[in-house]
Amino acid sequence: MKVKIQLNQLIEAVQDVMKAVSSRTTIPILTGIKMEVTYDGVHLTGSDSDISIERLIPVEEGDLVHIEVKQEGSVVLPARYFSEIVKKLPNDSVEIEVGERFETTLRSGASEFSLLGLDPEEYPRLPQIEENLVFEIQSDLLKTMIRQTVFAVSASETRPILTGVNWTLTDGVLNCIATDSHRLAERKMPIDSQAEELSFQNVVIPGKSLNELSKILDESAEKVQIVVTNNQILFKAKNILLFSRLLDGNYPDTSKLIPSESKTTFVLKTKEFLQAIDRASLLAREGRNNVVKLATLDNQTIELSSNSPEIGKVFEHMIAEEIEGEELKISFNAKYVMEALKVMDCSEISILFTGAMRPFLIQPVSEDTIRQLILPVRTY
Repeated sequence: MKVKIQLNQLIEAVQDVMKAVSSRTTIPILTGIKMEVTYDGVHLTGSDSDISIERLIPVEEGDLVHIEVKQEGSVVLPARYFSEIVKKLPNDSVEIEVGERFETTLRSGASEFSLLGLDPEEYPRLPQIEENLVFEIQSDLLKTMIRQTVFAVSASETRPILTGVNWTLTDGVLNCIATDSHRLAERKMPIDSQAEELSFQNVVIPGKSLNELSKILDESAEKVQIVVTNNQILFKAKNILLFSRLLDGNYPDTSKLIPSESKTTFVLKTKEFLQAIDRASLLAREGRNNVVKLATLDNQTIELSSNSPEIGKVFEHMIAEEIEGEELKISFNAKYVMEALKVMDCSEISILFTGAMRPFLIQPVSEDTIRQLILPVRTY
């Protein structure tokens, strides 16, 4: 194998596939990056057996020539050293040549590195996926959907199914739900008409896979193709394939958790409310669960407060756009509410309360495509 590659293209591709490489794998060859050179380009693959990323550097794009292929072939290179070396090479291109026993030479400018490669035949093959259930989403919308749900997955492995985001597709609407049993994030999105006859339930994608996908997607209107099977999901974007295994088990039915009516409703400015909670929680952060109390003072003022016996107290008053219904006193984890508010891409929100010990719902005033449900904390 012998190839000359533009360095900026190689660095970008290596960074993408490194997101799937784990140093803690039990399969030694997976600590490497597989590099395959063909006359249509260079394919790089990284995997930790749960998630695999394949990245193509095409020979040319438009008027730009990225690669000069002198001889086809493949090799597996130690990922940590390979990624560090390519970042620091002096020239704007690098020549990579594989000799006997997969010894690989990298030449760039006045630098020459020799790395001991591994046999690519021993590298696990990417899953062969039947493309029966396929639909498309714009890249920037997919990134938004991930950002608005994945933060609410569970960080604890005690219920592995909750470490993923549950996707369902019915009647042309994709619904994504994440919960860690203290809070829930839901985002709905209509998919193009081609998906109307498609449907699936209980597709639970690991939060880690979605986070890595989000990092390598562009903020563009380009379509990402999504292929769903029984135990795998494949995302196809420009020059990138990301495979992820799906989580086993049934996702809990969360539809009954979302209240249908409310006893107290607020309409608030999103940014103002976020900043007020941020200040109110300053003294509570050291505490056990970062609790902020909220109370209605009259039909337009709310009070946020927190109290840390060792540090002090804070009171924060805020004028609401609107308050309807019963008086209210409730306590909540400030971190959960702040994380929910940060992903609400709207200037005003409504918050629906059904009592001091019932979950409350945060959603934009004008629509219900995104909803955040948060469990209060028992203090009063």
